[in-house]
Amino acid sequence: MYTLNHTDVDIDTTFDELVEPIAVRAAKPRCADGNGTLTHLFFSDIPLDTARAKAICSKCALADDCLAGALERAEPWGVWGGELVENGRVVVNKRPRGRPPKYPRPAVVIEEVPIPPHLLARPRTEQVA
Repeated sequence: MYTLNHTDVDIDTTFDELVEPIAVRAAKPRCADGNGTLTHLFFSDIPLDTARAKAICSKCALADDCLAGALERAEPWGVWGGELVENGRVVVNKRPRGRPPKYPRPAVVIEEVPIPPHLLARPRTEQVA
């Protein structure tokens, strides 16, 4: 029979690892909701959609890993890690179809729209009688 020495195992650390759910331990990208509801933004030809996707990525903790993985896989297109990727390379902006404009258009930059305070879940307060 094997017995554990108290010097081998830190009980507090082991307990926290066992009790903490896996979803809390693993970082989740902001773009992944499991339903693909944001896919149209990340693979769009519309500059405003691409800017929205970049705004979502700008606050993601996994953006650097996401971009590195996309470049390693040579992704053909899309927004990865806050950068627009085309043919496996980072590009500044996607060229729209048709003849190029006579004067270059400025890059579209958009901030992510915050959730209004009245829509956020508020903790219940107990009413004192």
